Amino acid sequence: MPAPQFGISAQRPTPREHPAVSSPRPLRRLLPRIRPYLARLVIAFVCLLGSAAIALAFPQIVRHLLDAAFISADSSLLNRIAIGLLFLFAIQALLNFVQVYLLTSTSELVIAQLREDLFARLIHLSPGFFTERRTGELTSRLSADTAVLQTVLSYNLSEFARQTLFLVGGIVLLTLTHPRLTATTLGVVPLVVGTAILFGRALRRASTGVQDRVAEATGTADEAFSQIRTVQSFTREAEEVRRYGSHLVEVIAAAMRRARIRGTFFGILTFCGFGGVVAVLWQGGRLVLEGSLTAGALVSFLLYALYVAGAVGSLASLFGAYQEAVGAARRVFDLLEAESSVKDPVAPLHLSRPLRGEIAMDNVSFQYNPTLPEVLRGISLRIAAGEVVALVGPSGAGKTTIASLLPRFWDVTGGRITFDGTEIRDLSLAELRGAIGIVPQEPTLFSGTIRENIAYAGIGDDGSQPSEDSVRAAAKAAHAVEFIERLPDGFETRVGERGVKLSGGQRQRIAIARVFLKNPALVILDEATSSLDSESERFVEQAMEDLLRARSTLIIAHRLSTVLRADRVVVIDRGVIVEEGRHQDLLASEGVYSRLYRGQFRPGDALVG
Repeated sequence: MPAPQFGISAQRPTPREHPAVSSPRPLRRLLPRIRPYLARLVIAFVCLLGSAAIALAFPQIVRHLLDAAFISADSSLLNRIAIGLLFLFAIQALLNFVQVYLLTSTSELVIAQLREDLFARLIHLSPGFFTERRTGELTSRLSADTAVLQTVLSYNLSEFARQTLFLVGGIVLLTLTHPRLTATTLGVVPLVVGTAILFGRALRRASTGVQDRVAEATGTADEAFSQIRTVQSFTREAEEVRRYGSHLVEVIAAAMRRARIRGTFFGILTFCGFGGVVAVLWQGGRLVLEGSLTAGALVSFLLYALYVAGAVGSLASLFGAYQEAVGAARRVFDLLEAESSVKDPVAPLHLSRPLRGEIAMDNVSFQYNPTLPEVLRGISLRIAAGEVVALVGPSGAGKTTIASLLPRFWDVTGGRITFDGTEIRDLSLAELRGAIGIVPQEPTLFSGTIRENIAYAGIGDDGSQPSEDSVRAAAKAAHAVEFIERLPDGFETRVGERGVKLSGGQRQRIAIARVFLKNPALVILDEATSSLDSESERFVEQAMEDLLRARSTLIIAHRLSTVLRADRVVVIDRGVIVEEGRHQDLLASEGVYSRLYRGQFRPGDALVG
């Protein structure tokens, strides 16, 4: 089943969910994830050690080969050395294959688990977190930043070990070959190390800036794609291109700054490296002319010097890559450690019987942000088991907020809510939300088939799927079978992203079928028919008639016919309950409800909410 697409437009400020303070060395947080694959890494390191040893032996073999050719003129020795080199290179190729395969496959496994854990963490955060973060930014963290970490594990780690071996082994062999030349060769190392430290920090900041700008651009593109109908209906394609292009300008500016730092960094490294080679060539050439050094020894020394210079340059480059990876790791682990503002209780109550749907809100208050006024103030509301309560009021009165507090999408800031007499914060989120079914005004379907969308409500924790009979029964109860069976592929019809291939009434009936399959104790209908045509409304009303039977129901600002079906009407205005009673009684009281009805709720019109 495809993963849900989260909304990215924040309608209100929400309580910020702060990430935990990450470790000053976030890459260390990868170590526990690598530990299960330690045996594979040991084998890879042994192969790397063997490959590096062969590479370090190569200049010595070349030395003997050249001396055999130019000094002893021994063709048979020359042949044996050449054959021996081919044999060693064949072994080295095999070792490199094993090492690359083990490291690459291990990095794939580690990063796949990291991505799964990160997604699992994000998917469990409360909706308040997603009102402050754009979906594109989060998906960028989930893909681009973890890809940086994968490069560290699959390539940078082995390259660091290889170049360290070349550096240490090269220096040792240089010293054994000619100590005087070694001092000349190593004279450039302090300059390279200092340059790496100086530029590495600047490179980390620049790389972080590029990754942040890319995440913003991705978020803008994702927002435009998810709202494509709105964009095209207002003919704002050019504006979206301009917005995306402005983000790309920022990406380019940040990337150019990083390129300048990188270019300067590697330019200095190149000059220092080749400058050292020139110095060694000049001094070595003088030693050959003096007769204190053979041509073969000079060539082997130059090869070792190139090893050392290459190792220093590579390590400096890897230091820059490490700085980039630190920024990526910090962002990933900040998200991985983000704490939800809505948490499961440490020791949730386990009820002996299923929840019946008796709701009580006692003096509830709520605000989305401590700096903003309260949205709800002193709300006390009762819904008896099996009772249908309609919640009406002007736009912005707080109706949808109440519906969001019941399943704990947000937590109350004052008062308490009980479900069958139990404080909802004492129940596990799974048990509480499992007892509540929500039919929103604009239901969002996943991009799979109709059957998958209905079955989504019945998937077990172990991934088990509901039976075909139960899916069909739910569709029948929601009066959805009528249109499903007319489709060419029936229940296997793909609905497109967010259900765009279905009409509003068809999507609504699929959403109701999901609630039927869930079989909750409490149903929340959030303007479920306000945007439908009369024919679609008739089918949806029939489905809701069956859905509401024997269930506690909270209906939010719907059409008049549904209000009349309610056992009780609760009127809320500016976050306070101002009236409560039956439709006819409230209509006769000449209060807020009567004013709303006479001003907006003409027969057949919608109760605007």
